[in-house]
Amino acid sequence: MRFALDIDRSLTGRAWRWRGPEPCGSAGDLVDDLLRARGCAHDTLDRERMPTIRAFMPDPSIFQDMDRAAERLAAAVMDRESVTIFGDYDVDGATSAALLVRLLRDLGLEAGVYIPDRLMEGYGPSGEALVALARQGASLVVTVDCGAQAFEALEAAREVGLDVIVVDHHKCAASLPHALALVNPNRLDECDESASHGHLAAVGVAFLLGAALVRVLRARGWFASRPEPRLLDLLDLVALGTVADVALIRGLNRAFVAQGLKAMARRSNIGLNALLAASRLERAPQCSDLGFALGPRINAGGRVGRSDLGVRLLTTSDPDEAATLAAELDRLNGERRAIEGTVQEQAEEILAALGDRAVAVVAGQNWHPGVIGIVAGRLKEKTGKPAIVIAIDDTGIGKGSGRSVTGVDLGAAILAAKDHGLLIAGGGHAMAAGLTVSQEHVVALGDFLEERLRDDVTRASTARALLLDLLVAPAGLTPDLIQKMELAGPFGNGWPAPRVALGPVRVIRADIVGTSHVRAIVAGEDGKSLKAMAFRQAETELGQMLLSASPGARFWLAGRAKVDDWGPRPAAELHVEDLAPA
Repeated sequence: MRFALDIDRSLTGRAWRWRGPEPCGSAGDLVDDLLRARGCAHDTLDRERMPTIRAFMPDPSIFQDMDRAAERLAAAVMDRESVTIFGDYDVDGATSAALLVRLLRDLGLEAGVYIPDRLMEGYGPSGEALVALARQGASLVVTVDCGAQAFEALEAAREVGLDVIVVDHHKCAASLPHALALVNPNRLDECDESASHGHLAAVGVAFLLGAALVRVLRARGWFASRPEPRLLDLLDLVALGTVADVALIRGLNRAFVAQGLKAMARRSNIGLNALLAASRLERAPQCSDLGFALGPRINAGGRVGRSDLGVRLLTTSDPDEAATLAAELDRLNGERRAIEGTVQEQAEEILAALGDRAVAVVAGQNWHPGVIGIVAGRLKEKTGKPAIVIAIDDTGIGKGSGRSVTGVDLGAAILAAKDHGLLIAGGGHAMAAGLTVSQEHVVALGDFLEERLRDDVTRASTARALLLDLLVAPAGLTPDLIQKMELAGPFGNGWPAPRVALGPVRVIRADIVGTSHVRAIVAGEDGKSLKAMAFRQAETELGQMLLSASPGARFWLAGRAKVDDWGPRPAAELHVEDLAPA
């Protein structure tokens, strides 16, 4: 495979390659070329151009226990049972819980919600919590985004006669906990068709359960005298949970996100509308907004505030309550950023002392467990390798969160570490995992992961190249071109946004914006200039290269093209990820 622009090693040490056989748009339709470069066959282009639920939705019955779960939930609706939705405290858990609460409300049943406190209770259902719900009158509990590894908790629920339906997407072991139904595309006994949906977020699985539930109730005549709920109206929640959980944006997930963004633009969910306002988003939301603006604010409740704030916001029908909750989540998100900055600085100091490890495992005393996942993601971005950040409390117990890179299954490795007796608890999926570990086993855990994942990380690093889609001169990078590229979206994990090679350019001037961002004005040989931004790069080699570039130096820049709509008219700009001499 030839190098793009003959660049075999850029400033950041990566080879540049075209994602497809050649730059997109050079020989055909730009959008079709972008789709092909992401693996679409010619006969699927029309479907992928406009991903709809109808085109991608499977029959929910293909999943193990789905029909059993739908039948039990339908009986609860018709008999007006006391039902509680037990969710996780992150965005996927909040949106999954909100989706089922809103759907059951439309079906005439007001379900309760239980979200465990991150600090006091930890992840997933506990036997104590489930037994307490049973004593309070609940006859059915539906766990969402948790429960696949809750063996002891579900056994405690069985002993008191509480029915539990598990709706999850995390890695499953060969044996499953006892539950009335366990719906999870990552069960090891799924058929090939259902297992192919293992990339769904929990909220996507919850949506499929909702579809199965409505189908059962329809067959039982439940809608003879009442309206049938519009499931598609809940896709805004599905899109938010899918993107925020960094699920692969492929297949059904692409349809969820594409149609969910349309639903969100209608602003019919009062809570989401208030959150959009608190995020200062007046235009139609984009996929990136879900991950960088809305998701972190929902997460802030579980990370540094009250764990149920997100679900309350997403299920309220009171605009005043929604505005109050959105403002509180916005405030907590600012507090989270400050805490995160402190932990990040300390984690990077420890990382520097570890040397060249395939997996970064860093631990700190009394770090806030609400931000360790974010810091793990930052370390992963910085090193290009998996990272696990562990917060150890005063009792010597550590809560850890990990983030991985493509080609390295961190969730499976964490389950293996648990099987080897190194963890108190643990689980996750390929790209993210959580764990509980005693302080005395942290070093052994690092060594275990190093040995198990070293070869996978090496292969992933060797294959690590900067993949480019398009070559343009500054005059060719226009808002119209960027809008056309967006037609190949929505973009996200597994369906990367187009990356542009720009140049050759000279740096006209450059300065530091805020504390760490570099802003540069670059000009091409065509005489056209535009703005380039290098975020959080002021102290890196890339940022310093832009800041100190001599007037005659010519560069190729690589990054994401964006539309800057803050000025009197929209303008194209480049968010720089890499550069190389021209």
